[in-house]
This record gives sequence, structure tokens and C-alpha cells, in this order.
Amino acid sequence: MLNTAPVTDADGGDRTLRLAFISAVVSLAAVFVAVGSTIPLFNIYRAEEGFTNAGISMTVVAYSVATLATLLVLGRLSSHLGRRPTSIASLVLLLLGCVLLLSVHDVGILVAGRFLMGLGAGLASSSLTAYIVDAAPARPAWLTSVASSQTVMLGLAVGAVVSGALVQFGPWPRELTFLVVIGLLLLSVALVAVSPETVTGTPGARRSLRPPVYVPARVRSLLPVAAAVFLATWAAGAFYQAFVPALVEDQLHTRSPLVVGLVFAAYMGPSVLGAPLGGLFAPATAQRVGMIGFLTGMIGIVTAIATGTLELFIAATIVAGTSQGIAISAATRGLLHGNTPADRAPTFSVIYLLSYSGATIPALIAGQLSNTFSLPQIAIGYGALALVATLFTAIGAQNPSTEAIGHR
Repeated sequence: MLNTAPVTDADGGDRTLRLAFISAVVSLAAVFVAVGSTIPLFNIYRAEEGFTNAGISMTVVAYSVATLATLLVLGRLSSHLGRRPTSIASLVLLLLGCVLLLSVHDVGILVAGRFLMGLGAGLASSSLTAYIVDAAPARPAWLTSVASSQTVMLGLAVGAVVSGALVQFGPWPRELTFLVVIGLLLLSVALVAVSPETVTGTPGARRSLRPPVYVPARVRSLLPVAAAVFLATWAAGAFYQAFVPALVEDQLHTRSPLVVGLVFAAYMGPSVLGAPLGGLFAPATAQRVGMIGFLTGMIGIVTAIATGTLELFIAATIVAGTSQGIAISAATRGLLHGNTPADRAPTFSVIYLLSYSGATIPALIAGQLSNTFSLPQIAIGYGALALVATLFTAIGAQNPSTEAIGHR
């Protein structure tokens, strides 16, 4: 088994682990700031380069497929090579993607840049989240699941809002965002480079490339409902990436890149607030409450699109975003129950595999259907997915068992 004892010393163990925790959280946020920063630019690419909604949706698919493939193949690599080198590699991939996106005049370049971002985000999703869990303080108890699951949402929200502001008010609207993100990623590389390693690498890195698709046996019964939560909520996140920029302009009648960023952030950002609320309840109760709220928000979103009401759209988005935070955090907390350090990276790989499957498959289907159906009709399809997932969660949610059984 891998030696996962944290690197500590008599005088500064807590301090060095605190540095590792802060560095990992900042770096994971930076990764998804980079991912979110492209959203407000989609309408510019549509207007100036003639990109279609189907083409934009393919960039979301490319990103998600790259993330899925990286998680599937490299999900355990950090347990063998160490958290630091794999985390730095993920940041470098994001840097390459941002450099490519500095000059986008063809949809193929946008797809390629997002693909590189997906590779980096996939590697970061396993290595940096495991790094966070390794170095997180014991108290408060909810901090580990919130930091590991909601830093992603916070990064996406911040990236979209800052990008929207830079695009609308700054110089070089198509380049400045990526220059800022490149600086943030370079800072993250430096932070990780000076942080302590939290695992001792062992041989077997090549064998670890075999896809690790499992969670510990003690929480396996929780997986079907967790899958429903991840699939539905991340599908809605992909919907916001691929189609909401066009919906905001075409159905809600504003061309402001900042408004696009704020609308996207209104879905992702409140998820961070919802996560601690979920910690007040048992996982099963929190998942039910979260998914019922999520469905309510999705109904409001579909209604706002049909009526062209921006205020209702934003309010419903905040409800859906807060509620998804409750549900996602609770599902993550259940799957992490009783995990050993060696279980963490594979468990997070499964979580993100399910999440990005939810982002990829509906986006691929919706992208093809966008040539035939209107965007309001596509939104109804996402609402139907939320309804099915909510019913499944309401019926099947359960709490983790306290019995200690085998890891696999």
C-alpha cells in the first residue's frame, strides 16, 4: 500500500501542511477560473467569427471529454508520483490552453484550447482535490468536502465574472482575460512548488494508468443516487456554458459580457454557500432538500426563458445554484465517509467521471439538436433531466453505513 503519511516535523508540521492546503485550494480555484474565463467570450466569437451554437457546444464537449479521459487514465497518478508534480503538470496544461486561446479566429482553435484546458482540469481534479484532502485541518469537519467540491464552483464563478468585466470594460477584450489567467496560473505553480509533499511515491505508476472506476465498498450503495445528483447538476452547468450566453442575448435581450458572466456565476457561485448548509443535515436529507430546490430553480429558469424575464432567470439561477451546492456537497460527503488516504484519489476520480459524464452526454446531444430545436426547447429537456434525477434522489437517498468493511 502507498505510504500517505503527511510530511510533518516537530516544529513546523502544522504550518507546512497549512501551506500545502492553501496552495492546493488556490491552485484548484485558478484552474477553474481559467475554465470559466472563456464563457463571456462566446458571444463575441459568435458575432465576430460566425461560430454557431452547435460549434460552441462542441467546445464544451471537447473540454469534458478531455477531462473524462484524463480522470479515467491518470486519476491515481498523483498517489505514485506525488501530489506536487502532478498538480504542477495540470497547471502547465492550463497555461498551454490559455496561450492557444490568445488568438481565436477559427472554432477549431477554440476547441483545441478547451481540450487542453480539459486535460489540465482533469488532472487537477484528481491530484489537487486529493492534495486538499491530505492537507486539510481536522476542524471544522465540513471543510474538507466543501473545499474539495466547491472550490471548483467558486473558481468557475470568479473566472466568468472577472472575464466578463475585462471583456466589457478593459482593453484587448479577446486577449486580456487570458493574460490575467496566465499570471494566476504561474503564481499557482510557484505556490505548489514551495509546498510540502503529502504522499510518498511508490512504484506502480504505469499500472495505475489502468482506469480506476471504484469507490470503497462501505459507500458503494450510495453511488446510484450520488450519480443522479452529479449527472443532473453538472449537466445544467454545461448548459450554462454552452447555451446561456446565446440565451442571454437572444431571449433575455442583453449583449453585455459582464451580464453573461454574472448569470453564469449566479449558478456556480451560490453553490459554495449551499455546501455548508448541507452540512447541517445528514447526507440523505441534504441530497433530497438540495435536489428539490434544484428542480424548483430549473422550473423557474425554463419559465424565465419562455417569458423573456431576466430578473426571474437570475433569481431562479441562484436558487438552482445554491441547491446544487447542498446536493453535491452531501453526495461527496457520503462517498468520502470512512475513506483512507489511499482511497481518496480513486474516489474523486469516480466523482468527477460522473460529473463530467453529466456535462458531456447531454451537451453533445443538445448541440446536435440545436440545429433543429430552439434554445427554449433545449432548456425544457434539461429541466426534464432535473425532474428525473430529483425523483430518483427523493426515493433512493440513504446515509452511509457506520460499519467498517473492506475498502473495495
